[in-house]
Amino acid sequence: MVPWLRYDDPFPPVETALGGSNGPNGLLAAGADLSLPRLLAAYRQGIFPWFNPGEPILWWSPDPRMVLFPAEFRCARSLRKRLRRRDYEVRVDTAFTRVMRSCAAPRPGQRGTWISSAMVTAYTGLHEAGYAHSFETWMAGEEGEELAGGLYGVALGRVFFGESMFSRRTDASKIALAHLVAELVARGFEVIDCQMSTPHLASLGAREIPRHEFSALLARHATEEMPLAKWRRIAHEVC
Repeated sequence: MVPWLRYDDPFPPVETALGGSNGPNGLLAAGADLSLPRLLAAYRQGIFPWFNPGEPILWWSPDPRMVLFPAEFRCARSLRKRLRRRDYEVRVDTAFTRVMRSCAAPRPGQRGTWISSAMVTAYTGLHEAGYAHSFETWMAGEEGEELAGGLYGVALGRVFFGESMFSRRTDASKIALAHLVAELVARGFEVIDCQMSTPHLASLGAREIPRHEFSALLARHATEEMPLAKWRRIAHEVC
């Protein structure tokens, strides 16, 4: 049984999360709320919410953890070629809620989404407070510029916690990711949290590390005080 959190309860130690034959990998607790203080406390400990609409809030800390070190980002030749075409514009923090809602849109082979209206409201609050950011790929369309792809996540100290991405045009989400990586390098970030392992993330250079190593990274890099504001672009080379 996972513990049920009341609004003022702290999270249990991440080492107590389920795993192996004991249940879903990383399920730590249920309950509490999606308030700004609760979400910040969760991310600083390597915990994130993930639940379907209609379910109680579920909190996770999987072991191992999928991470991408910016220096290990694998920019394939085809992506480099795509980036050089410059038939797009990447913007930062200009359409955060639209990016979230686009990530929540139905996808082939999926019955629903975990990005509920409550999650959109909570993370928009993080964005307005200067903690959450979106990278958006804009391309020309029949009715002018269109939001073709993008991603969003939470930045604490020098750690970026990636949440979700979407793409309506070929390579649009990869373009946003390439610009995110370059931006994080320019800002001195150490690691991107990818949460769960997928073949797609592995193809881009992400890899799994033990949870205790991830916790050590957070202790070193997620506690630094950083300026809280919408991000402005830094001039940098991409791939």
